[in-house]
Amino acid sequence: MKKIFSLIFTLCLILGVSVTSHAQLRKIPAEVTNRFTEKYPMATNVSWMDKLSGFSASFTLDEKEYLATFTNKGIWESTEESIPQEDLPEAVEEGFERSKYAEWTIGKTTKIEMPDNVIQYRIEAIKSDIQKRNLYFSPKGRLLKDKMTL
Repeated sequence: MKKIFSLIFTLCLILGVSVTSHAQLRKIPAEVTNRFTEKYPMATNVSWMDKLSGFSASFTLDEKEYLATFTNKGIWESTEESIPQEDLPEAVEEGFERSKYAEWTIGKTTKIEMPDNVIQYRIEAIKSDIQKRNLYFSPKGRLLKDKMTL
C-alpha cells in the first residue's frame, strides 16, 4: 500500500511541476510577433523563446538558420547567423590573430546584425573545456568586447 501511495504522490508531483512550469510561460505579445513578421515575412520553422527581458525567435530563411531578439515591446535588437570561419572578413581574422587569444582555438563564429546597419562578428575562443571567451569584433577587425562564457 505504501508503494502505491508513493507512486501516486510521485506522479502528482511530476504533474504539478509540469503544469506549473507551463503556467509560467508568458504569451508572446502581438507587438513582438507583428514586428517579426514585418521584418522576416518569408521566415519558416519559427520557434519562440521567452528571455524575461524580451523574446528570441529562431527561424529559417533562405535555407540558413537565424536567431532574432526583440524587446517585450517588439523593438528588434539583433539577428544572429552562425557562419563558417572562412566567411569571416579578413580584417576580423587579422584582429583575432593580433589579440591575446591568437593561440586559442576558434569555435563557433557568428555574424550579428543590429539596428542602424551595425554589424559585429562573434568568435568563440577556446583554450580548454573551462576557458572559453566570446570575442566581439567590428567588421574592421577591432575587438569591441571580450566576455567569458559559461
